[in-house]
Amino acid sequence: MLAFGVTLVFPAQAADERVNDSLNRAIQYLLSQQDPVTGGIHNKMRNETAMTSLAILAFGACGHQPSDSTPEGRGMRRALDYVLAGDNQEPDGYYGRKDGSRMYGHGITTLMLAEMLGMGAETKQDTALRDKCHKAIDLILRAQKVPKNDNNRGGWRYSPDAGDSDMSVTVWQTMALRAARNAGFNVPKEAVDEAVRYIKRSYEPGRDAKRGGPASGGFGYQGRGRELSTTAEGLLALLVCGDYDSEEVKGTSERLLRDGIRPGERWFFYTTYYYAQSMYQRGGKFATEGERVVSDVLLPLQSREGWWEGLGGEERGGGKVYATAMAVMSLAVKNHFLPIYQR
Repeated sequence: MLAFGVTLVFPAQAADERVNDSLNRAIQYLLSQQDPVTGGIHNKMRNETAMTSLAILAFGACGHQPSDSTPEGRGMRRALDYVLAGDNQEPDGYYGRKDGSRMYGHGITTLMLAEMLGMGAETKQDTALRDKCHKAIDLILRAQKVPKNDNNRGGWRYSPDAGDSDMSVTVWQTMALRAARNAGFNVPKEAVDEAVRYIKRSYEPGRDAKRGGPASGGFGYQGRGRELSTTAEGLLALLVCGDYDSEEVKGTSERLLRDGIRPGERWFFYTTYYYAQSMYQRGGKFATEGERVVSDVLLPLQSREGWWEGLGGEERGGGKVYATAMAVMSLAVKNHFLPIYQR
């Protein structure tokens, strides 16, 4: 405190306060979208179970728990009950059929269940979390064993019985498996290793010829490639699976450090989420730059009411809950409350 009651506010502190204010407003928006009857958090458009799961993860990323005696805690508790409702999960464990979210939604919901284990408001909810998560993980493991050719082996696609694979669906299942393994589930190491091998087969190295810099490769959607969104996805998956020093990790880290992200990218919020999480996991200069870039691009796009909305047709169709939840998890990376995102 200086003379005359003037308080010094340093740039880093001011930036952190802006992010915290942004996160608080976003959580209040998500809470306002909770269905008063069912407890689901979505925009009544599609993929209601998956969207509710993303919202729960966003609450968790800000430090809220379903056992909290706060409006946020009560909202999480009701949202979890919605996801755990019997008819949302098929008898075989599948979460992607009723709400039309397919294996994308199944991976998202399974990841959420694994992250919430032990956080239930009561024993009954914790028991349901464990039972539903167990069935969902078993389905992921069965789907990985569907016969596939060498290029697709180890990955997942839109349906549990698909004979091909893609990076986006694969990374959600990989994250779910890793989270479940961290939570004590019996997830075979070989299943995670097979997924990592699939991801690495999608890697394409590159080099910054103009500056003569280090290799700056990327990952493709199906097969080798260097798309920005799949590059960020693949990097995060490798890091949470314990791969920190491979050529693929080094190359994609340099690519993301060099190129960053900007509004207007296809699947902007999706890419920003993976970019933020992977750069944080990479640590050092990558984490520092990632945090700066994410706040610089996201904060100006937030509405006064706290929501974000997709910038393009594809993401706009996901609704404000989708974009807001992804933005929250991107900005809240500094909190590292969720187990899967801890270094």
